[in-house]
Amino acid sequence: MASAEIQTVHKNIIISGGARGIGRALTRMMLEAGHHAYIFDIDEEELEHTTKVHLKKYHEDGKLGSATCDLRDVEDIRNKVKKAAEFFNERIDVLINNGGIASPYWKDGKTMEDPDTLSEWRAYIDTNLTGPFAMSQACIPYMKARAHDVVKGAHFENADNSSPAGPCIIHIGSFRAHQSDPNQEGYASSKAGQLGLMHSMAISLGSLGIRVNLIAPGRIKVAHECKEGDEKGTDWAGQVSQKDVDDHPTNRAGRPADIANAALYLIEAGFITGQDITVDGGALRKKN
Repeated sequence: MASAEIQTVHKNIIISGGARGIGRALTRMMLEAGHHAYIFDIDEEELEHTTKVHLKKYHEDGKLGSATCDLRDVEDIRNKVKKAAEFFNERIDVLINNGGIASPYWKDGKTMEDPDTLSEWRAYIDTNLTGPFAMSQACIPYMKARAHDVVKGAHFENADNSSPAGPCIIHIGSFRAHQSDPNQEGYASSKAGQLGLMHSMAISLGSLGIRVNLIAPGRIKVAHECKEGDEKGTDWAGQVSQKDVDDHPTNRAGRPADIANAALYLIEAGFITGQDITVDGGALRKKN
């Protein structure tokens, strides 16, 4: 008896913070892999450039949509997820919670001793932790339809590599959840909080067939992944220093594509949930 042919079906993917840096590489590589994407970002200029210039062909083909979104505004999140769901005909397969405050240090050289850091602390928690929670919460209703099919269709006799991976949520955390430089309390705490959010969600959403995992990037060179980088012709190699080589057992700095490759793997890894994968070139394992 001939085996059934496996057909690859595109997935509908929401990516927050998708206009620049790691988020832009995630968006581009998802589209290149044949998926459809909808990106959120608070930077309207970068969002316009990424959508209509950098990834113009996908936008014109109806495979890419975008909207400005403030991750500290829950109502804005809910309204924009609804808009994205309409773009996807009410089906969301993957949410990548990438958006957040990327700078790991208190501003202007402040330390935790300075009372003015409290407002920055709240910004880190609201953006990097509450934002992903609210984004996930808003997407769940549009992921459940696919989840039902996966849960009911997982017959033991057909439990082979052809089984669908089902919908999933991927948080983009940081290796700073495990190791910090001085004056990173706000950033490190928000990223460590994402670990707890991830494994709790993995258990809570398992009954819906929704997997939840986390990718923790290390030092990733991203200056080329933006409007200015495009205009100046900046590339990844030009950002790499000898220290980047010396600090990593892989003998190089990180590329945004390294994070996107990990995400593409997790999207199809149907037996992986509740896990955090550190993508840092081995930096955490190297004693300084």
